[in-house]
Amino acid sequence: MHRVLTTLGCALTAVLATAWSAAPPTRPAVTTVRIHDGLVRGTAHDGYRTFEGIPYAPPPVGSLRWAPPRPVAPWPGVRDATRPASACPQPAGEVPGGSTDEDCLHLNITTPDDAGPAHPRPVIVWLHGGGFTTGAGSSYDAHRMATRGDVVVVTVDYRLGALGFLAHSGLPGSGNFGLADQQAALRWVRAEIGAFGGDAHNVTLAGESAGGYSVCAQLAAPAAADLFDRAIIESGPCTGRPDRPFAPSSVPLSTARATGTDFAAKVGCVSTHDVLSCLRRVSAPRLLAAQATDQQPAYATPLLPTDPAAAITAGHFHHVPVLIGNNHDEGNGWAAGIIQAGNPVTADTWPDVVSAFFPSAGQARAIVREYPVHRTDGGPVFGAVIGDANFACPTARTDALLAAQVPTWRYEFADEHAPPLTSGTPPFPLGAPHASELPYLFDLGGRPRDLTAAQHRLADTMIDYWTRFARTTDPNGPSSPHWPRRTVLSLAPDHIAPTHTAESRHHCAFWNTHN
Repeated sequence: MHRVLTTLGCALTAVLATAWSAAPPTRPAVTTVRIHDGLVRGTAHDGYRTFEGIPYAPPPVGSLRWAPPRPVAPWPGVRDATRPASACPQPAGEVPGGSTDEDCLHLNITTPDDAGPAHPRPVIVWLHGGGFTTGAGSSYDAHRMATRGDVVVVTVDYRLGALGFLAHSGLPGSGNFGLADQQAALRWVRAEIGAFGGDAHNVTLAGESAGGYSVCAQLAAPAAADLFDRAIIESGPCTGRPDRPFAPSSVPLSTARATGTDFAAKVGCVSTHDVLSCLRRVSAPRLLAAQATDQQPAYATPLLPTDPAAAITAGHFHHVPVLIGNNHDEGNGWAAGIIQAGNPVTADTWPDVVSAFFPSAGQARAIVREYPVHRTDGGPVFGAVIGDANFACPTARTDALLAAQVPTWRYEFADEHAPPLTSGTPPFPLGAPHASELPYLFDLGGRPRDLTAAQHRLADTMIDYWTRFARTTDPNGPSSPHWPRRTVLSLAPDHIAPTHTAESRHHCAFWNTHN
């Protein structure tokens, strides 16, 4: 039961993304920039420019499959950067039909029209979510953030699934190739972003869900020192745990290697003389078919010596300012998906559902008492348990740990009428579930969401906060409600205000006691 529900819940991240597919290409004017590797030709839009599919590392194929990323070799002539490159290999979902193309280590740049080396803009590097298994940088059209916030935005593709996180005893860099890719992209940004009008000395690393947790991992990774100057973490609390399966987390290298051994057996490589050579010959579709639904980075490795949760608890992380937050109803999307898959949550079934995710009998009984289910509220109650245990309360803990060391700003996205990211009618109103803040910051798949006038104002305000933080560390400005530190800023249309009650609303005292 636990395995079935976990798979359904984690797979919902991919389902949420089906509305994010790229819009049809257009043919506007072109623009050319010279970088160290050669000339790149991008697209000139009304007020901004885009450069898509720029490689930051060679294709990780052949002997480079499961190898650390290397610098790109210069190219002759002009490289076309007017359209997205292939997404990294992944099952169908956010990327229609999925992808099997391993030539995927690319990034995309959106820059204001008048940005140039003489007047560089702050840079925001965005790491997409998707359980370390799905997602693409090209899904995030950043032109609103770039133009309104007057910043340069870089979205990154990094290796996913088993190709990004396989661990094996004979494999240097085991378990963290996707994180190594992110670091390579950050090094590229430091070296090259000035040519696009970005300030290489003012880089904010940002991400959501698995992308947010990636930011946590880079905060704890020694090799990421000096690669970024601020951090934005959306719905990816750094104190995630493997026993809370909906939020991203890390696993010890020993666990990752055991998973890798099982994976090698599934693709027929466990008994061969050279397991790694065998694995490198397996086709990408066969690897995708054998991998787990979600992936996790490994710690106790050279790249990630310590679990990010432990590193941040001990204060051993890169001391940069942080903006961090979660959504008010993080768990509702998963709860709705699990219910729609044929697992009703009623007063009678509730104890069994809780026991599936919290097998300790004492803890399960305590959760049932703290979150009672009545006749018609099973879905929202289940969603509250998922959201509180996996996101809201770990985010509160992460915020407290970070705020003791660095300037930290915390928000809660609380638009109860946020536009749905899926088609169809859910079994109960979802409120502000996981990922619902993203359309306020980006046009997902190049298509603007159907926002009301008040929601458009909220989107503008959020972009103002995010980009002012990237510029100066302080998100406050004359056009937005004041955001005091040491409070939680609630973000909802026509009601943007600090609150001190978020923890009690999310039962965090209970979870602190029953961890």
